[in-house]
Amino acid sequence: MPRFIQHRENHLVERIGWLRAAVLGANDGILSTASLIVGVAASAASASSILVAGIAGLVAGSMSMAAGEYVSVSSQADTEKADLARERSELIDDPEAETRELAQIYVGRGLTPDLARQVATQLMSKDALGAHARDELGISEVLAARPIQAAMTSALTFAVGAALPLLAVLVAPTGMLVPVVSILSLAFLALLGAVGAWIGGASVAVGAARVAFWGVAALALTAGIGALIGGVV
Repeated sequence: MPRFIQHRENHLVERIGWLRAAVLGANDGILSTASLIVGVAASAASASSILVAGIAGLVAGSMSMAAGEYVSVSSQADTEKADLARERSELIDDPEAETRELAQIYVGRGLTPDLARQVATQLMSKDALGAHARDELGISEVLAARPIQAAMTSALTFAVGAALPLLAVLVAPTGMLVPVVSILSLAFLALLGAVGAWIGGASVAVGAARVAFWGVAALALTAGIGALIGGVV
């Protein structure tokens, strides 16, 4: 007789929650802090002022990322809970209509009406709410909103990302801060984009290129504004 071996498959989509927050946090940490440093440095500020601005940007940015991620993902979680509560109520009030609704979803996916009805009935007999959450609402355990995880991941990775251009400030000569911070930050951004794409199973070259493109734009813009304001002030 054939033997069926159960095994745990690791799917890339399972990483989407923390990966999105991590990539966003690290990318924002590098880009916003580097842009801040380059903008202040271009205004001919002192080395101590540049360092203070960078550290302030790291702390404020980390807290902002944590708060923003927590609020936005909490809103998503609240919406999911509300939808599940309504679905739970509908299952109690009219289970037959909910069975037909689920069966119709399976018909739309290619099953015959009779088979779709059988599948819907069997799935609902085991876990009616879970079946409707997954197939009607698109809510699953893998993709469920996790506000705390998103907030902590974003804050931590932002701080790590922001620390990289700050290190460049400590080692680079004051007169070379703009080119050194810019080059190192772009290298970090490209590496981050490549790693994020690799973890997510996407093209490494595309991931690196799209992050580096926006990095160049942000750094050039802030350096220009810093030089302009510094010249006027």
